[in-house]
Parts: sequence; structure tokens; C-alpha cells
Amino acid sequence: MGKARAILSTLRPQQWVKNFFVVAPLVFSKHLFDTDYALRTAAAALIFCALSGAVYALNDLRDANEDRLHPLKKHRPVASGALSERAAAWTAGILALAALGSGMVLSPAFTGAAAAYVSINVAYSAGLKRVAFVDVLLIAGGFLLRVAGGALAIDVIISPWLLICTGLLAAMLGLGKRAHELLLSHRDGRDPRDTRHSLGGYSFSVLRVVMIALALATCAAYALYTRDHRTVVSFGTRRLLWTLPFAVLGIGRFLQLSLRAHSLSSPTDAILRDAPFLLNIAAWGAAVLAIIYGAR
Repeated sequence: MGKARAILSTLRPQQWVKNFFVVAPLVFSKHLFDTDYALRTAAAALIFCALSGAVYALNDLRDANEDRLHPLKKHRPVASGALSERAAAWTAGILALAALGSGMVLSPAFTGAAAAYVSINVAYSAGLKRVAFVDVLLIAGGFLLRVAGGALAIDVIISPWLLICTGLLAAMLGLGKRAHELLLSHRDGRDPRDTRHSLGGYSFSVLRVVMIALALATCAAYALYTRDHRTVVSFGTRRLLWTLPFAVLGIGRFLQLSLRAHSLSSPTDAILRDAPFLLNIAAWGAAVLAIIYGAR
């Protein structure tokens, strides 16, 4: 593996799809087809992609020893030796500084959200990732800061219900990864702490209950958002509730992938290749756009 390819692999561009959360304020503020708003949002999303890459490089640097014990993570460039630790450190530092500097072009407030995103991820890598549930709360915080950053980049107010949905959904995604990792460890007869220290503080039975509760809460929060007076007035329609079944199906599919150990891939990776999930999310997106932008 060449050095450039190793660096790109470390930045994990396949995971940058998570930065679509930056775009949510653009869509739900009804500015999707406004060129200036769209360009500012695109710039914000690119900055978060760079920051995400820097965070992944930092995590791989800190987790190299543990990754070498994982059946899949041992192939990551730093863990496998394809990329030196020094190169990973330089990559993380340069990307983070360049991204934060670029953020000032959008606004100081946006840069503050981006800097907060970096800060909680540094805290995560520095040791909080070893604390059960705290690690997932930090991950959820990163998703909330993506949404906040997208709103600050275009200076719009985001609905509190959307922030609640984001936080609940992100927590469920994080716990889904932990549940899947526990299942794999138990299946292979390994100590879960060999691959992720915080897994020692998790119980699969507890995770299953909490994930189902979060799934129900996320669906309820989304339903309440579609019926909120400000939402109805803003979009001029109550039909957004019609998109709730898509949200329920998507969340249900993620739970199905998380609570089984048929694949080595994490559920957050698996959904990006899962045809039923992708078709459902595409249908949800099309329905949301048709209702929001087609309403009279």
C-alpha cells in the first residue's frame, strides 16, 4: 500500500457520509435551492469531512495496539504498519488546523462549533472512550455539533425537535456498534476489552433494552417534530407526518443489523451497503423534499 493510499484509507472517506447531518439545516430551512446558502453548506460539510479525517487519524494513532487484536481493524494502515505513527500525527494536525482556519471564512460561530467537535473527539481519544456510555454520549455530541455547525454556517435557527432526533439517533447508532462488538467477542470467545476497553462496562441485555427505548424515543420525537406548530407553519402543510413510516423502517433495519453477529462489519458500515436500508432512506429523502418544497 502506497503512502498516499494509506493516508486516504486512514481518513476513512467512506465514513464522511455522516457529515450529511451538516446539510440538514439547509434542507429543513427551505434554502436548498438558494445558491449562496447551498455553497456555504457545501463548504461547511467539506470542513467537517476534513475534521472527521483528522479525528480518524488521531484515533488510529491512539488505538493502534488495540486495533492489532481486532479481526478487521488490524488491517488499518497504522495498525498494520502501512502508515507510520509520525505520518498519522502530521496528517491529523495539518488537516485540523487547515479546516479550522477555513471555517473562519464562514463565521466565527461556525468555527466555534467545529472547534468544539475537535475538542470532544480529542477528549474521546485521550481516555473518555474507555468509559462505558460516556464514549457514546461524546459520539452523539459530535453529531449534534455537525447539525449546529450546518445551521451556524448559513445563520438559520434549527428546530429543537430536530436536535433531539439527532441526539437520540446518534446515541442509538453508537450503542449499536457496541452491541455488535460485544456479540462478536462472545461469539469468538474473546475478552471484549481486548478490542475496546469500554466494552467491559456494557451488557448486551442492557444495550438491547436501551437501544429499543432510544429507537422508540427517536420515532416519537420525529413524529412530534412533524406535528409541531412551527413546523406546520414553516412548511405550510401537515403532510410531513407521512414520512414517519420511512423513519420507523430505517431505524428498525438498523436494530436488526446491530443485534446479530452474522457479519464482521459494524452495523454503521453495514447499513451503507444494505440495499433495503438505502432504498428506504432514498424514499424518505424524496418524500421529505417533495412535501417541504412542493407544499403550497
